[in-house]
Amino acid sequence: MNIQKDPREVIIRPVISERSYDMMEKGKYTFEVAKDSNKIEIKDAVEAIFDVKVLNVNVSTVKPKPKRVRYTPGHTKTWKKAIVKLREGDSIELFGNTQ
Repeated sequence: MNIQKDPREVIIRPVISERSYDMMEKGKYTFEVAKDSNKIEIKDAVEAIFDVKVLNVNVSTVKPKPKRVRYTPGHTKTWKKAIVKLREGDSIELFGNTQ
């Protein structure tokens, strides 16, 4: 039973950091993805949303970090990160500018 997921349910948001901006110049883009998604679903979702050709997908689970609000200890959420490498010449437009 193969149920196709909506691409917008797989890709949650792009991850914007100094490291991800440096990787954009090399054709690699970082996204927060659904915890239950796999590499094939992530590849299909990025290709469907951004109309690009994906060469490679690397996935990692980001562990929670301890945090504190006043005197109450807690931690950040656990989330799944995907680094997607695109074909030479393809790019994804973020914030209205092409990298």
